[in-house]
Amino acid sequence: MNKIIYIVIALMTITLPDVFGQEYYNDQLTIEKLNISKEGDVTNISMDVNLNNLKLNKNEMLIVTPVILSKETEDAKELEPFTVIGKLRNKVLQRSYNSIGKVVLNFPENSKVIRKNGTDQSIQYASSLPFDEWQRDAQLVLRTEVIGCADCLDNEPDMLLTDRLLPERFVPEYSYTYIVPDVEEVKQRSETYSAYLNYMVGRWNLLREYKNNATELKKVEDIIMELKNNPDLTISDFTITGYASPEGSSQSNLLLSQRRAESFAKFLETKYEYDVSQFTIKWAGEDWNGLKEAVAASGLANKNDIIEIINTVSDQDARDGRIIALDNGVTYKRLLNDFYPQLRRNDYNIAFVSRPFNVKEASEIIKTSPNLLSLNEMFHVANTFPADSEEFREVFVIAVNTFPESETANINVAVAELNNNNIDAALSRLEKMKDNPAAWNLLGVCYAQKGMNEQAVIYFNRAIDNGDEAASGNLKQLERYIKNN
Repeated sequence: MNKIIYIVIALMTITLPDVFGQEYYNDQLTIEKLNISKEGDVTNISMDVNLNNLKLNKNEMLIVTPVILSKETEDAKELEPFTVIGKLRNKVLQRSYNSIGKVVLNFPENSKVIRKNGTDQSIQYASSLPFDEWQRDAQLVLRTEVIGCADCLDNEPDMLLTDRLLPERFVPEYSYTYIVPDVEEVKQRSETYSAYLNYMVGRWNLLREYKNNATELKKVEDIIMELKNNPDLTISDFTITGYASPEGSSQSNLLLSQRRAESFAKFLETKYEYDVSQFTIKWAGEDWNGLKEAVAASGLANKNDIIEIINTVSDQDARDGRIIALDNGVTYKRLLNDFYPQLRRNDYNIAFVSRPFNVKEASEIIKTSPNLLSLNEMFHVANTFPADSEEFREVFVIAVNTFPESETANINVAVAELNNNNIDAALSRLEKMKDNPAAWNLLGVCYAQKGMNEQAVIYFNRAIDNGDEAASGNLKQLERYIKNN
C-alpha cells in the first residue's frame, strides 16, 4: 500500500506543470534609456529593450505592446508593438503559403528581432502620439502576448515602466518688481483754474457787481484762501493767461485779452496782498482751439463744417465771415450766445511747494489731497498694506491718476495689476510705453500671460539686450513652459 502511494506522488511530480515557478517573459526584458518627452502637441517615447536575459523557445514569439493607461479614467492608448521571434517560428513566418500555426504580422521589419538565445541583443524602440492632457498622470506599461507556447499562462501581467508619463503642467514664475520712486527734494506743484468774468463791451475794467462776476470771484476767493490757509504748502507764483472770444477783429481781441489778464492780476495783488513779482501775465487773444473743442463736443448739425473752417482758414478775421455764411448767421448767432461766453476768461495757474510728510501723515493726506504727496511718499503708504490687498493696489491707482505722465507711476500700477491677475489692464498701460526700456520686461510678462509667445520673446530679448537680468530668467521660464505645455 505504501508503495502505491509513492508511485502516485511521483506521477504527480512528473505531470503537473511548474505553474508557481513560471517566469514571465516580461521579467526577462530589461528596459534602458527610457525617455518620454512632450514636444508641442506630440508625446514622444523611446527606450532600449535589452534582450540579453531572454530565453525564448525557438517556436515562440513575443508581441510586446507599450500601452499608456490613465489612472483616473478609462483612457488608454496602445503604441506601435514590436516582436521577438524564435528561430523556428521565424521560418514558419517566412513561408510563402498559409500553414497551421502561421501568424500574419503587419509589423515593420525594424520592429522585428529574431532571438538568438545566449547572445547580446537589443531593440531601439521609438514611437509618438498626439498629446492629450490625461497622459500626464498616466502609466506606461508593456503588455506581452506569447504565441506558440503550450505551457505559458494565457496572459502575462503588464510590466510597469513608469507610474507617471509626464511631469505636471509647468507653471512659470515670472520675475518683475516695483520701481522705488526717487525722493523728491522739492515738491513743486501747480493747479490751473478758469475765471469766467464779464466785462463791458470793449472794456477791461473788472467790476465785481457786473453780471455774474460776484459769483465767479467768490469761486476764485475760495480757491485762493484754501491754498493760502493750508499749512502744508507755500504759494510761489501765479501765471494768468487771458483769452477772448472770436467776434470782432483779432488784433483788438489780442489787446483785450492782455488788458483783462492784467486787470485780473491787479485785483489779486490788491485783494490778497500778493507781490506783483509773483505774477506772470500772458495773453492769447481769440480762443479758436477752445471753440473747436466745444463745437466738436456739441450736437450742432453743421459742426463738421465749422471745424473745417477753423482748420483750413488761416486768417482769423475771415473765419467769422465764413461761419456766418453757413446758414445766413443762424449758427453764428447760437455760437455768440451759447459758445463764445465760455471763451472769454482768465486761466490762472497757481504754483506752490508742498512740505515733506511722514508715512502716517501721508496715509491721511492721500485720501483728500494726493497731489501734495510725492510718488516716493505714496510708495511708502502702499507698503503699509499687504501686497495682495486691494488697499495696496489702490495706492498705485491713485498715484498714476495724480501723476498720469509719470513712467514710474504707470509701470508700478501695471505691476500691481499683474499681481492681481488683471493682465489686460496692465497691458493697456504698458503698450503706451513700448519705447521705454523699463517697460520691456513687463511687456514680455504680459504677452506671455496672454499666450502671445512670439511677442513675449521679442520684448524679453529687448530687455536682455538692455541688461535686464530678470528678463533673461523670464525668457528661460517661457521656453520651458512652451516645451512642457
